[in-house]
Amino acid sequence: MSAGRKLLGQILKERGIVHEGQIQEALAVQREKGGLLGAVLVDLGHCDEGDVAQALAVQSGMEAVSLEGVRPPPEVLAKVDPSTAAVFGVLPLREEKDALVVAVADPRNTAVLDDLRFLAGKPVKALLADEKALREAIGRFYAGKGGGGVAEALAAAKGEGVSGDAEKMAHAAPVVRLLNAILQQAIRDGASDVHFEPYEDQLRIRYRVDGILYPIESPPMHLGPALLSRIKVLANLDIAETRLPQDGRIELVVESRSVDLRVSTLPTMFGETCVLRVLDRSAVRLDLEHLGLRAAEKEALRNLLTLPHGIVLITGPTGSGKTTTLYAMLSEANDPGRKILTTEDPVEYDLDGILQIPIHDDIGVTYAALLRTILRQDPDVILVGEIRDRETAQVSIEASLTGHLVLSTLHTNDAPSAVTRMVDIGVERFLLTATLEAVVAQRLVRKICASCRQPLEADPRLLRELGLPEEAIASGSFAHGRGCDACFHTGFRGRIALFEILRMSERLREQVLESASTDELLRTARAEGMRSLRENGLLLVAEGVTTVEEVLRETVASH
Repeated sequence: MSAGRKLLGQILKERGIVHEGQIQEALAVQREKGGLLGAVLVDLGHCDEGDVAQALAVQSGMEAVSLEGVRPPPEVLAKVDPSTAAVFGVLPLREEKDALVVAVADPRNTAVLDDLRFLAGKPVKALLADEKALREAIGRFYAGKGGGGVAEALAAAKGEGVSGDAEKMAHAAPVVRLLNAILQQAIRDGASDVHFEPYEDQLRIRYRVDGILYPIESPPMHLGPALLSRIKVLANLDIAETRLPQDGRIELVVESRSVDLRVSTLPTMFGETCVLRVLDRSAVRLDLEHLGLRAAEKEALRNLLTLPHGIVLITGPTGSGKTTTLYAMLSEANDPGRKILTTEDPVEYDLDGILQIPIHDDIGVTYAALLRTILRQDPDVILVGEIRDRETAQVSIEASLTGHLVLSTLHTNDAPSAVTRMVDIGVERFLLTATLEAVVAQRLVRKICASCRQPLEADPRLLRELGLPEEAIASGSFAHGRGCDACFHTGFRGRIALFEILRMSERLREQVLESASTDELLRTARAEGMRSLRENGLLLVAEGVTTVEEVLRETVASH
């Protein structure tokens, strides 16, 4: 912070909005949980968002504006397209002789002001507005206006030329509008990833929704480098570097939803390919109640969180929801009487009251190195983002043996395979039996779309062959999705997790020491009451939540 610039708390205090005790309370919460001081003061109820906006305006030298009664003329609203307004939270208010006057909610967002200067063709003067009021105004004034969709942005881009150096192309109006429209639609459609893929004769853009990739209309080939440059500008990456992979992050607030975009670029034969991982905090419910667990499974996970020490592994392929399950478990375990530390690559969601530490392999901040330091921080529960190698596995076991509960992930197909995988990594069997408490395998299956769901006459013979119990067949309410606009005519909308929870017993520990095979471990676990992924999936089929085909696609037959 520059010399002479007043602190936010000091400004609020001078304006008579808060007193010193409230500032100190907020600073203590900020030290413990992180976050911006203004947001902490609002959460504590000591002031409202309007007070903070006014103070930020004073701090940054910006003039504050109230949006009550404001009515921007249509020609001024047209200066900023709907997607740009929604994605970056900006509302044009009026046009002066030498500047376009706009309202923004974040005085630190200087990048959007640079974009607006390019779009408007003149300097931009920003006034600070309350975020909630600004979002409501944007929604009100741009409701029903054209120009916000990808198809319209594409049509406009095709009619305009984009040339110049990478920096100029990144700020070109058609490129800005097109990328904003792509991001806005992706977030509205619930996409988990957006793929930009250059080929010899086309630039393909695809959204991943509920695990399936869907292409959208391809933009002109010449816009490929410009779109990539635009993404790099937003993610603070090196625009000039096109030969090396790069990783970055974009933070957005789209339609009042806080969204993080994880950016990964990679050089290919025909240009750089880019994937944006969409982390929409508002779309993720980080608690056990919303994972789709059955009552017995929920109770089993809660019991695991009461263990004083040991290792609990969550397994499954990439994209199976392991991180969401781990975060839900941490949220459940989070209370003032326990200290929880995480090591993650990267940190995907911020969890209040939990200390989260990112991995930086390039500078030697690895899982193993961090874990050794974390053990000196007196934690009760430790999350290890992923056990990748023998060293990380060994330190995790040491942490467990010294009285810590360790949660982590592995890439295996089912719960019993996790034991074999840990041994393959190099963990001694006697150490594994002494520390491993449970393995939770999971998959995500698509749910039947609620908007076009229809009853289905199921084939009892097929269901019996698959292993669904007779009582479930007799009482089942089988269904399928007809296909509609809400589900992109697939019949599915949203996903639910299937779980397979293996709790280590004395017999299973004996078998691990005896070098039993994965099949032998599986048979014992099932004999002791473990329900497999396939079995759990078929129960969801009988309940009309998903389809047989979806369960067969994501699971293997039980032995």
